[in-house]
Amino acid sequence: MKILLHICCAPCAMYPLKILREEGYEVTGLFYNPNIHPYLEYKKRLDTLRDYAADVQMKLIVPDDYPMEDFLREVTFRETMRCRYCYFSRLTYAAGIARRGKFDYFTSTLLYSKFQKHEMIRQTAQNIAAAKGPGFLYRDFREGWKEGIDLSKNRGMYRQQYCGCLFSEKERYFKPSKDRKTASK
Repeated sequence: MKILLHICCAPCAMYPLKILREEGYEVTGLFYNPNIHPYLEYKKRLDTLRDYAADVQMKLIVPDDYPMEDFLREVTFRETMRCRYCYFSRLTYAAGIARRGKFDYFTSTLLYSKFQKHEMIRQTAQNIAAAKGPGFLYRDFREGWKEGIDLSKNRGMYRQQYCGCLFSEKERYFKPSKDRKTASK
């Protein structure tokens, strides 16, 4: 059985790849993440994944484009809905690649992170699969969260500190001081 694994980054791919291979799937990775900003962050994540994929003999599909502008157009003025669009666009793309590549299923490493909106990801992917196929393979990979972190740290992998978009970067690093809150009133 062939499965396409949408991958957001190498550290998040380690545990799902291990589980899927143990279950007997032939896994091909897909790196499609126009949400990741800035470009140098995108490049670091992609380079780390390429190195990892080569080490573990995983085929990897990487589109030639980086449609960051499309992502920004869709989430501008809808910042609170950005995750819904982000999941939908990446999983729709993955399903299309899986369909054209005659994969039996697609899934995503987004289901590994305890910081993602797990139920929204599952429901979005199931709806896409029902409408367009191929099947969506649901697994709750969060049970391997600690194992994946340890594996990636042991390999000395680049480990990003935010989901990927500009908004998540701001949420991760910008902490308004009490002085700033007072000054803005």
